[in-house]
Amino acid sequence: MLSTLNKYFGYTSFLPLQEAIVKDILGGSDALVLMPTGGGKSLCYQLPGLLLEGLTVVVSPLIALMKDQVDGLIENGVPAACINSSLAPAAMTRVRAALERGEVKLLYVAPERLMMPQFLDLLKRLSVSLFAVDEAHCISEWGHDFRPEYRRLASLKTNFPATPIIALTATATHQVRDDIAEQLNIAGGKRYRASFNRANLTYRVEPKANAYSRLLHYLDEHSRDSGIIYCQSRKQVDALAYDLQQEGYRALPYHAGLSPEERTANQERFIRDDAEIIVATIAFGMGIDKPNVRYVIHFDLPKNIESYYQETGRAGRDGLPGECILFYSPADRAKIQYFIRQKENPRERSTAYKMLKEMVDYCEGSTCRRKVLLAYFGEQFDEPSC
Repeated sequence: MLSTLNKYFGYTSFLPLQEAIVKDILGGSDALVLMPTGGGKSLCYQLPGLLLEGLTVVVSPLIALMKDQVDGLIENGVPAACINSSLAPAAMTRVRAALERGEVKLLYVAPERLMMPQFLDLLKRLSVSLFAVDEAHCISEWGHDFRPEYRRLASLKTNFPATPIIALTATATHQVRDDIAEQLNIAGGKRYRASFNRANLTYRVEPKANAYSRLLHYLDEHSRDSGIIYCQSRKQVDALAYDLQQEGYRALPYHAGLSPEERTANQERFIRDDAEIIVATIAFGMGIDKPNVRYVIHFDLPKNIESYYQETGRAGRDGLPGECILFYSPADRAKIQYFIRQKENPRERSTAYKMLKEMVDYCEGSTCRRKVLLAYFGEQFDEPSC
């Protein structure tokens, strides 16, 4: 196990919990894994995927995320592939042929494709050893990023009763965890939860008055650092990215309104350090592996603590210090409340209001920010140094 870890990933030892999780998966257990960003979640299914005889199928919600992971694996010598809507028919045919020949160890797919009858038929002809459901919080209506297509994974266990499932997320409350386990029919499986304390990150909330000039002052002091600035709207992203470019910063926009080609190009320029700043909506970030992000700034109020925690988790993945700054204004709260009122489903409205209140309490409270964040995920923090 350690020789495979070293050969393909370059590590000589495991991070906390990784070894126990890998051993359980190799032993055929289902598992639900909660690990903060940078905790080494991916290895928990990638290593078993190499050690198990057959194919490991990884469910991933975003094409950009699949590409990022597959490119990294291939670079390390791992036979990996993805099937998604961005592939040309000829490329799709080549991947299917490689699967039939047993030449692929890890296959990345979106949930809606995985659950297509013809795709399930293909997998049943192959030897599938493991299903890994990444970003598993997307299956829960109680979570911050519910995606209806993830609900279709509920029948995965019915179709493959003997194949273990590992579900992974960087952010989930106790309620969301139970929902994930129930939906995927893995309630009897093992559960692992790493500490959510990112000790190398500092958290600050600042009044939004004069936010732009304060932002410029901060960027001036960190001009050589990589950072992400989150905004709520595409319009705000475009305007802020443009303004920063005029100030001489290499800042790029990222949101769902850009073409897939432009999004990919901007993301790759940021990852390669060809641009220091990415200004983005929440469309950016899920699974993006850039270790040297030194700061994450929320120019607008996030809608909930789970999103905020996951987005701030992009900072300091290399273990070096990172700063997380949130500009808070009651006007932002009112704006989010307006959009919540437009929701037709009363249950969705109620959940969104509750999540927003928790976010506002975090901003307006005087308690240690770290303590509040950890308490939200059910973890106690009693350290004197906050």
